[in-house]
Amino acid sequence: MARYKFNLLHLHLTDDQGWRIEIKSYPRLTEVGAWNVKKTGTFGKFSEPAANEPRTYGGFFTQDDIKELVAYAKSQFINILPEIDVPGHSLAAIASYPELSCTPGTYKVNSGEQFMIWPPKGHFYGLLDNTLCPANENVYTFLDKVITEIAALFPFEYIHMGGDETARNFWEKSDAIKSLMKKENLKNLDEVQSYFVKRVEKIVESKGKRMIGWDEILDGGLAPNATVMSWRGIKGGIEATKQGHEVVMSPTTFAYLDFMQGDAALEPPVYATLRLKKAYEFNPVPDGINEKLIKGGQANLWTEQVYNMRHLQYMLWPRAFAIAESVWTPAAKKNWNDFAGRVEKHFHRYNAAGIKYGPGMYDPLIKAAKDSSGIKVDFETELEGLEVYYSFDNSFPDNFYPRYTNTSVSVPKDAVIMRVITYRNGKPAGRMITISNEELTKRAQ
Repeated sequence: MARYKFNLLHLHLTDDQGWRIEIKSYPRLTEVGAWNVKKTGTFGKFSEPAANEPRTYGGFFTQDDIKELVAYAKSQFINILPEIDVPGHSLAAIASYPELSCTPGTYKVNSGEQFMIWPPKGHFYGLLDNTLCPANENVYTFLDKVITEIAALFPFEYIHMGGDETARNFWEKSDAIKSLMKKENLKNLDEVQSYFVKRVEKIVESKGKRMIGWDEILDGGLAPNATVMSWRGIKGGIEATKQGHEVVMSPTTFAYLDFMQGDAALEPPVYATLRLKKAYEFNPVPDGINEKLIKGGQANLWTEQVYNMRHLQYMLWPRAFAIAESVWTPAAKKNWNDFAGRVEKHFHRYNAAGIKYGPGMYDPLIKAAKDSSGIKVDFETELEGLEVYYSFDNSFPDNFYPRYTNTSVSVPKDAVIMRVITYRNGKPAGRMITISNEELTKRAQ
């Protein structure tokens, strides 16, 4: 991080899959909340753990670990921002202390099995209640004690309270929530969450800290002094600056490093793609905004689908280079071709150092479309000098096969698969990509 001028590490310490920091006031947060069942496969599609499967996968930072991390980060001129994500993403806390939910019962830390539905529009829908209850006074006592310990461990002036992706369907049914709405004259569930966020801000400020949260904290009315971290694009950040609030830009469109970085046929499956060139287009200070209110930009690497450190490296580099350059370089001075050349030189360093990186910049973008004659395919490359070669006859193309010449390629009616590879200066550059005709048809539609 220090080498590339990243000066802040945002540690997302709590979620549905684990509570990752020792809290002495609530020992069950790590005795219970830090552990789930080890699964192998695709996150979100894992089978429901059996009652007798051991919950031994996970772990947490002790408070001594945190002190060591903070001291080392300081020696590298890096601050650490702690996040305790509430009221949603709280299943690990509720598994430890079920009385914090609006619907007390028996809960387990999530091991990657489906428990939420993410609709294209509207609010998230919980198959079980993973939210803290805003109508429960014990929740605020809990948060006060947790934030007291967090504030003592992290000298950085901000504490992140999350606030994102709250499933409200259990709140809708809760008599306690209905009573709270009546008592506090809250018109809807956005205002219920806003009530919660404002109370959390008071707790944070009582510890001598400032509060930051994801852009959902705008919904229902922003807490008086809150800083907004804008992840659902840049729109929330722009809105927050209009209200006079400070902002960190961290949009999915440019800065989510957990997204696939090449064609879905090659990458571990994630719900979206972010190419290196797109990441390089990140501008944390959009036109027409009060730039004094933009504190900076941030890249996010969520790791529920990143199972080991080698894959973490693969996801970080080289896209983290693009974010670093984007937050340190005025937009007018950025130059993609110059940047790409420096990235390639860095790959030689990483090869020597044994650091893994994603080679997606060498792979073509594949675009399929349908017309009256069938499926047509076009290719784009991010780097200069790349040539695209392809086959439809099940064999493996090299630079003696048909070359793409900026004219749409027709997919033969009886073809089963298409294979594609890029070359540069007569040598293979990208990876061999194999896509079924069925998949091409789906993409075209």
